Amino acid sequence: MIDSKQKGVILILSGPSGAGKSSLYTALKESFPNHYFSISSTTRDMRDGEVCGIHYNFVTKEQFQKDIELGNFLEWAEVHGNYYGTSKAPILNALEQGKLVIFDIDVQGQVNVKKSFPNHTTSVFVTTKDSKILEDRLISRGDMDSEAIKKRLKNARCELDNISNFDYLLINDDFNTTASELICIVKSAFHKASLYDLESFNKSWSKL
Repeated sequence: MIDSKQKGVILILSGPSGAGKSSLYTALKESFPNHYFSISSTTRDMRDGEVCGIHYNFVTKEQFQKDIELGNFLEWAEVHGNYYGTSKAPILNALEQGKLVIFDIDVQGQVNVKKSFPNHTTSVFVTTKDSKILEDRLISRGDMDSEAIKKRLKNARCELDNISNFDYLLINDDFNTTASELICIVKSAFHKASLYDLESFNKSWSKL
């Protein structure tokens, strides 16, 4: 038996807030139950309704700084006096178990993940057909004022400038269609040639 394939794959979902990434993740959970959703670590205080290990891994600043020194983070940043970062260990563990590892991160975050796991990673940018649809979706949420919506739309325009850095673009116009397309992308990701040690594969194949 030829055993030269790396286990597990990474899927990056990026795109503007309101594009439908959370709903698409729900569809992925049903089709790929053997998955791990990457949860960030943070030093900020836990808010009402948040659960450690589900929304974030809440740690002390001392522990976070120690992990920085030990090189335990895939990526990290300090924002408004608090640290946020993605730990390597659970990702490596999930990949070793052959799981689909899902990231919902911004365009800069996907660059860092791709640098660390170039062979495993498939990136998908999700957006709406135009800015008006995105604005309408943000308004329909009812949890943001006009200034917050303007800020989200401004950020979205900046994010769209980075689409060329992604492997796939999904325009979430019809949810069921987009979900089916995303599932197909993930299925294909498990068969990427980059997951194989091609030199070992070729040698083993020739001996058969």
